[in-house]
Order: sequence, then C-alpha cells, then structure tokens
Amino acid sequence: MIPTLVIAGLFVILILWFVAGYNGLVRVRNQVKEGWAQIDVQLKRRHDLIPNLVETVKGYAGHEKSTLEEVVKARAAAVSSTGGSGGHEQQIQAENKLSGALGRLMLVVERYPDLKANQNFLALQEELTSTENKIGFSRTFYNDQVRGY
Repeated sequence: MIPTLVIAGLFVILILWFVAGYNGLVRVRNQVKEGWAQIDVQLKRRHDLIPNLVETVKGYAGHEKSTLEEVVKARAAAVSSTGGSGGHEQQIQAENKLSGALGRLMLVVERYPDLKANQNFLALQEELTSTENKIGFSRTFYNDQVRGY
C-alpha cells in the first residue's frame, strides 16, 4: 500500500513539474513575441515620421533629390517588409537600409543651416531621435527575452 502511494505521489509531482515547465516555456515564448511587437511598434512610428521629415527637407534642399528619393524608397521597402512572408530577416535588412538612408539624409541636412534652425525640422528630428532610442531599448528587451527562451 505504501509503495503504491509513494509511486502515485512521485507521479503527481512529475506531472506538476511537467505542467509548470510547459507553462514557463509558453510564458517566455509570449514574452519573446511581445518583445518583437514592441520593436514593430517603434519601427512603424519611425515609418510614419519619415514622410514629414522628407517634406520638410525637400523645401530647403530640393536639389538633393536622389537622397530624398532613396529615403522614400527605403521607407517603402521597410513598410512592405513588415509582417511579410520573408520573415524577420527581410524586415531587418530593409530597416538597415532605411537607417543608412536616414543617416545620409542627416548628412545632407548638415549643409543647410537654415534647415537646421527650422522649428518643424527640429521637432521632427527630436522625435525621430527619440524613436530610434526606443527602437534600441525594444531590441535590447527582445534580445533578453530570446536569450531567456
């Protein structure tokens, strides 16, 4: 009788351990998904800021058309890669191209002191910088969650 109870008790403990482990894995998997969703939110925010930034720069630096077109094309590629069938790799590559194009746009801006003093441009630049910081924090959170998973 006692060996049967011990075996039953061990069996119950084993089942509880398995259920707790499974629930822990599901929780961590959901945290990984949440981490990627946070990155996605910040990337969409950046995508929404770019047309306003391009229009502001266009008024001052209209002859820098190739740089502005490059930013617009990179943004379109990044927006179309979001949630596409290519997965995260394609989205990451598109976002890297967009970051490079934005960097080149900021170099163009350095040549125009009037633009750098424009309040609308300064507000957009500050918001874009804030968004870039949030993307960095979201990536760090995502990487931590993936590492834990």
